[in-house]
Amino acid sequence: MSGARELEGRFALVTGAGRGIGAAVVDALVAQGARVLATDLDATAVEAAAGGRGGAGGGVVGARGLDVSDAAAVERVVEEAERGLGPLDVVVNVAGVLRGGAVCELDDADWAATFAVNTHGVMHVSRAAARRMAARGRGSIVTVASNAGGIPRTGMAAYAASKAAAVMFTKCLGLEVASSGVRCNTVSPGSTMTEMQRAMWGESPAGVEAGRRGVIEGDLASYRTGIPLGRIAEPSDIADAVAFLASDRARHITLHDLYVDGGATLRA
Repeated sequence: MSGARELEGRFALVTGAGRGIGAAVVDALVAQGARVLATDLDATAVEAAAGGRGGAGGGVVGARGLDVSDAAAVERVVEEAERGLGPLDVVVNVAGVLRGGAVCELDDADWAATFAVNTHGVMHVSRAAARRMAARGRGSIVTVASNAGGIPRTGMAAYAASKAAAVMFTKCLGLEVASSGVRCNTVSPGSTMTEMQRAMWGESPAGVEAGRRGVIEGDLASYRTGIPLGRIAEPSDIADAVAFLASDRARHITLHDLYVDGGATLRA
């Protein structure tokens, strides 16, 4: 990333900021001079993560619990943020859940819960922000999706479908608000070293190492390619991509889905 504080004076809202990629996005935006309102379903986690994260001109200016699946709660938080902290310049949708399982065994509740956060939540937050940004003639919305939204994955139908929907929603929104000066993009990570990823491998050191190696090398039995770059992403790798798309260096980029997956999808 550039050494310049490219987001100096900007105000950003980040969902899913209590841990993992969301927490890394907050750090990246603060490092670029932004003032950030960090939100997460887990209010305790986001308040703890936000503590002491600041700098000259930028920093975490608020931390609060937010259930993005609750449209009324989202509208309330955005309204209160704009009234108390200033107009939103940047919104980053990171909040997400993963409910795995083969389609024929997938529980209806797991399907609904996955879409409630990964798709409906993105719509609720983006809609509330876009209404206000479009009226002002500026703004940037970035949705963190997944490379699973662009390539089939066994045992991940709900997650993959919800992320694909979030990508297309963000592009459609971007098309509608482009003439108002609002940009909407997505960042689609591959496997990233987060709690969500580790939960798929188990807690033992051997399980983590086997899982890490399996992801990098690929698995022909599950039709999964490996990662050509030979490493699993760190949350900061994704956060840097988000910060770039939020900045003026990306001022002519909208409706774009940026894959940050080490080449795992072999996507043209």
